[in-house]
Amino acid sequence: MSSIPKSTKAWTVHGANGFDSLKLNEQVPVPEVSDYEVLVKFHAASLNYRDLIIPKGLYPFALADDVVPGSDGAGEVISVGSKVTRFKPGAKVVTLFNQGHLGGSLNPQTYATGLGGVIDGTLRQYGTFNENGLVDMPPSLNWHEASTLSCAALTAWNGLYGLKPVKPGDVVLTQGTGGVSIFALQFAKAAGAKVISTTSSAKKAEVLKKLGADEVINYKEFTEWGEKAKSLTAGGEGVDHIIEVGGSTTMEQSLKAIKIDGVISVIGFLGGNGEKEPSFLEALLKLCTVRGILVGNRIQFEEMNRAIEINKIKPVVDEKVFSLDELKEAYQYMWDQKHFGKLTIKIE
Repeated sequence: MSSIPKSTKAWTVHGANGFDSLKLNEQVPVPEVSDYEVLVKFHAASLNYRDLIIPKGLYPFALADDVVPGSDGAGEVISVGSKVTRFKPGAKVVTLFNQGHLGGSLNPQTYATGLGGVIDGTLRQYGTFNENGLVDMPPSLNWHEASTLSCAALTAWNGLYGLKPVKPGDVVLTQGTGGVSIFALQFAKAAGAKVISTTSSAKKAEVLKKLGADEVINYKEFTEWGEKAKSLTAGGEGVDHIIEVGGSTTMEQSLKAIKIDGVISVIGFLGGNGEKEPSFLEALLKLCTVRGILVGNRIQFEEMNRAIEINKIKPVVDEKVFSLDELKEAYQYMWDQKHFGKLTIKIE
């Protein structure tokens, strides 16, 4: 087990001038643990779209000045506070996105505990965390695979299980090949659901099929892909679950695809703001639930990790791995959409 150094490397976000707002600090003191804290030595972190838009000033949720970015990380517990009961030194752990969201729904207090937004995050060598803000790492995963779970995986899990649990025979629609969408595809298939995925290229369609997608719609060929997806369901009734990552630009098609009593989980706005955004009345006319979610709680995280172990699910990780020093390059690589699946950072 590692000895505790006096200082650590850590990135921070200063202002909103794009990726130049990211600053690498070489000599940040390693904080001592208080009674209920643990010190984690990170081995890997993964990036999310959220991380890219924070330094661009586009993130709509709570933020602190000069925060250490990154919500997702996997590492080893190096030391524990005197009253810590959940972990011992040597434990392999993964960070919880909203550090205070232990169970149930978010509230104004737990909503404001976002790692890498309000609370210092994972893009550093060492960090202290309250013991409740960590979960045990699934034993079957390596550091890089485990580092992808905190945001994208748990968001997908919450989308499929948080309100109306997906069940065998359901039809799930996923959009694109980002982290949340791929996890949703994997979890839905493990649950015995049929999956319809959308994408923009034949090459990505092949990969989605290898991952288990039953049907893939190229949305450039079928601009009215909502109707197409609906036609691929039994009796043309529509899909049960949609993991909506595009936002206003794709919602119109999602509403065309959804089944009566279906659930559209809105988790992103990759498509930006669209001029043709549907009205709330559309949800009434389609008799469906449109639900905004912000990741998930620790109980869901632990349930998800058990499912990952039982079903031998392996996160899809991009072949290219960046070092901690190369973080700006990693941000640009992901912003340019050169990645497939989750992009990870090696931390030494």
